[in-house]
Amino acid sequence: MPEITRLDAPLVVGAGVAGLSVSLGLRRAYVISTPEMGSTWWAQGGIAAAVGSGDSPEDHARDTLAVSGGLALAEAVETLTEGGPEAIERLVALGAEFDRDEEGELQLGKEGGHGARRVVRADGDATGAEVMRALNEAVRRSETVTVVEGRVIDLVKSGTRVAGVLTADGKERHIYTAPAVVMATGGAGRIYAKTTNPPAVTGEGVVMAGRAGARLADLEFFQFHPTALHAGKDPMPLLTEALRGEGAGLVDAQNRRFMDRYHPLGDQAPREALARAIFWQYDRGSSVYLDARSIINFHERFPTVTAHAMSVGLDPVEHLLPVLPAAHYCMGGIDADTCGRTSVQGLWAVGECASTGAHGANRLSSNSLLEGLVFGARVAVSVDAGLEDPTGELETPKESLDLPLVAGPAIEDLRRVMWDRVGVVRTASGLGEARSTILELSPVLRRTIAGRNALELALLVILAALRRTESRGGHYRADYPDADPTQAHRAMVQPMTPDTVVVG
Repeated sequence: MPEITRLDAPLVVGAGVAGLSVSLGLRRAYVISTPEMGSTWWAQGGIAAAVGSGDSPEDHARDTLAVSGGLALAEAVETLTEGGPEAIERLVALGAEFDRDEEGELQLGKEGGHGARRVVRADGDATGAEVMRALNEAVRRSETVTVVEGRVIDLVKSGTRVAGVLTADGKERHIYTAPAVVMATGGAGRIYAKTTNPPAVTGEGVVMAGRAGARLADLEFFQFHPTALHAGKDPMPLLTEALRGEGAGLVDAQNRRFMDRYHPLGDQAPREALARAIFWQYDRGSSVYLDARSIINFHERFPTVTAHAMSVGLDPVEHLLPVLPAAHYCMGGIDADTCGRTSVQGLWAVGECASTGAHGANRLSSNSLLEGLVFGARVAVSVDAGLEDPTGELETPKESLDLPLVAGPAIEDLRRVMWDRVGVVRTASGLGEARSTILELSPVLRRTIAGRNALELALLVILAALRRTESRGGHYRADYPDADPTQAHRAMVQPMTPDTVVVG
């Protein structure tokens, strides 16, 4: 049986912007994380917040709702945008250094879907790295946050309440119990062959919560970033939304702009419209490029993009940059309210692994870091008010005690199928083919922790995509290209019920 360590404070799973924001807000906290970097470190665009002259949280909320496909919850959106200015103030107080003008005022960027300049940035296109630097330094200074390194592979329950986590180090298993568990495990882009997400972003937190009985929501809504650098890298380097905000445009193989044929906003269209247009251009046999050569002082203003392009022999000042859509952000996840409470006692969720209704069917650019900051602070308050030491027998999924961790080549087959059949443009036949092929891979995938989790998540995404027979936000069905008013609601997936075993 696994060794058990009983913690006397909440346990936060994940050390990105959401997890660290929760941890710093708790009276005391343990954070469990892996050495691999999550998505926050890679975030380029910035943090959307109504801090500029003439802007307001109400305007920010209106823009957020406008791109949400009619599914965002007004309360969640208002909570998100009203918390923006205070979130920026907290980061500045922690030592975050954002780009400022000569007068010392924040330099605000404008991105697609935003009606005002409200995107706060650091070093042009390295906002995520600066946010993580500030949060990690705050954690190191903190006397109330303890960081534990480990690989969480499942949740542990006591009766109907989540009571801790099961971790793995090779074949060794260990259990940490805690009076509350917060899932802050990030997104799920790695189930796709083309993604901007780093290797650690596998969506495992979502399926762990599902196995523990948590309700899951809106898994069909996946955002594909339209401008990932198409140069044979995995993950695909992101070419930030800010480039188009500063005048860059999409062009075809003949260097002709084409977005006006697909959307009235042209290159400033919402992400999902841009991604589909690029997909269709490739389907017609035409490559697509981002032309950013008109941007003044490009190297100084966008050093991260410059480094990515230079690494494949391209200079953005001189060359067109080949682009392709890539899986970027999952709007769905663990169903949670604006305080992070899930459908299972003892379990909270925050950040990209949670689905609060703040994004609906499509996320407004630069609202993701904001979500981790704003909801992270709220979750901390809720968790501190809901602590309960676990009592009684501890149970966890039986197969998690013995399976090896790392998946073999079959997981790459799954990723390719997901990209080919469950990507930017979907059909019933393609989704059915994806399901059949992945089920054929099931016996091999189920031999490892990583393979089992990818299998379960992929099948849930396919099921959700099949059920939604319309097109809305990040979910586009070529066989149902229009939105159906009768389906203008969030969709839940029933929890999974694995065999469990008593472990303590």
